[in-house]
Amino acid sequence: MCGIVGFTGQVQAAPILLEGLRRLEYRGYDSAGVAVQHGGAIEMVKASGTVERLAEKTAGGASLPGECGIAHTRWATHGAPTDTNAHPHLSGDGRFAVVHNGIIENYAALRAELLSEGYAFASETDTEVVAHLLEHYYDGNLKRAVMRTAARLEGSYVLGVLCADEPGRLFCVKEAGPLILGLGVGENYFASDVTALVGRTKNVIYLEDGEMAELTPENISVYDRTGREISKSVSHVVWDIEAAEKGGYEHFMMKEIMEQPRAVKSTIEPRLRNGRIELEGFELTAEEFSRFSRIVITACGSAYHAGMVGKYVIESLCRVPVETDLASELRYRDPIVGPDTLLIVVSQSGETADTIAALRECKARGAYVLAIVNVVGSTIARLADSVLYTHAGPEIAVATTKGYTTQLAALYLFAVWAAEKLGRIDDARYNELIAELDALPARVQRAIDLNLHVQYLAERWHEQRAMFFIGRNIDYAAALEGSLKLKEISYIHSEAYAAGELKHGTIALIDEKRLVVALCCQTALFDKMVSNIQEVKARGAKVLGLAPEGDRRIFAEADDVLFAPRGEPLFAAVSEMVPLQLFAYYVARENGCDIDKPRNLAKSVTVE
Repeated sequence: MCGIVGFTGQVQAAPILLEGLRRLEYRGYDSAGVAVQHGGAIEMVKASGTVERLAEKTAGGASLPGECGIAHTRWATHGAPTDTNAHPHLSGDGRFAVVHNGIIENYAALRAELLSEGYAFASETDTEVVAHLLEHYYDGNLKRAVMRTAARLEGSYVLGVLCADEPGRLFCVKEAGPLILGLGVGENYFASDVTALVGRTKNVIYLEDGEMAELTPENISVYDRTGREISKSVSHVVWDIEAAEKGGYEHFMMKEIMEQPRAVKSTIEPRLRNGRIELEGFELTAEEFSRFSRIVITACGSAYHAGMVGKYVIESLCRVPVETDLASELRYRDPIVGPDTLLIVVSQSGETADTIAALRECKARGAYVLAIVNVVGSTIARLADSVLYTHAGPEIAVATTKGYTTQLAALYLFAVWAAEKLGRIDDARYNELIAELDALPARVQRAIDLNLHVQYLAERWHEQRAMFFIGRNIDYAAALEGSLKLKEISYIHSEAYAAGELKHGTIALIDEKRLVVALCCQTALFDKMVSNIQEVKARGAKVLGLAPEGDRRIFAEADDVLFAPRGEPLFAAVSEMVPLQLFAYYVARENGCDIDKPRNLAKSVTVE
């Protein structure tokens, strides 16, 4: 969840490190720090709060001379977000500086051991034990000290190490967290996210768990756990830094909402060839695919909501039982999976800690794993048997928009492909669904165009203390995501319920002037939803209806209306999510919230 950057080269390191931290601000953080080698010593500055505060304390990096350094944005786990607890952390003799992403689970035992040997601790963090272990093991060989230190650690850790005695040399270690190396000319880098690097290089190396890298301005060497040097392939990042900039929009979230037609097209178009779906990277034959008697979809947060939509669509088209599981629950509940199970793992970043753990658990039991991810070369992509990349491009706002809708598009592609493989749909239905998939990007654009009035609805309803979202079938799964969008960026308490469950307790919370958002895009269930709308209105609630374009029946029931373009009901969640994203955005804007970086949240949840 934190961000780390390392640089070694022939120019001043601190300004480059600060720029890398700025590129990582979207991941969520509460403090920042930077350390550089200079004159045989390490100079360090840390600040609670923003990267800009750190930049002010260092005059934009100018007050920290040196050509090799490390930097960090911290999201507090052990210890409050203070200057002292911010990273980097120094060893007692000041020779080592360390940045760390993750959680060291045995830090208490290590801390007690180091205290007994006379080491003094300045912070409350788990990370500081690493700095003291490096001092303890260092005998003039930095590589050996890093290896010995890493061997003592349990849990998840990505480490960046700077040593005053080793000018121009950096070490980094990866264990259960993202770490990428960047290759430049006369300079090299590491970072926890490729976004921090693409402004300076597009040539990168993705490290695997248990690997360690040594960086100098001229060279990068990668080692396995035993210290043996290994060969790594170099990947090329295909998107430009402009893709990670606002492009004139006030917030990244709005930019990414508006990018959804293009993003969904990028997911779908390469897989539609001559009227057929071709899933490159998932090329099982019909016979191989038919061995799966069940499908399990696992994910966290918005990706889990996408999986819930996927369950409805896959079961409807394929007639195969589908189970959706929160990854944080699946990993601990002794799941019943085996060689007859297809596990679909959904993650925007491909680095979600709970999802990675669930994947490993199920794969160890024999499940075949299909990953739906956005980030090429991510941990989940590398662990899976097959991968469907969403090709959404970089998503900077913490609250996902195009990440979610492209995950849905990938699940739709899979569902139609699988239904045809299994012989569950005829040629006419297959061709009809292909046409609907091909039309989906245009429908997303139409959803934007239909709801230009949404900001005025936000002005009317932004002072609500709590809202409720209701829907049935796919609309219920979409309601969960719509509710999450509202609560995570506007801080308004919001809950989503299956509309048929209102009388089973929820309706007790409905009172006068409470806003209920009713999703009515499953037209076969429209009359049922009308009954639910009338139930809440009878208790004094106001209703914001979301209905298919042109369905004027909603005007007789709802106080305000949003529209989604008409199309295949199974694919409705993509286009109906757009007005809900816009509603959440404008409500948060009315309330003066930090839309791109909501409090307490991080983009990639890389710790449990």
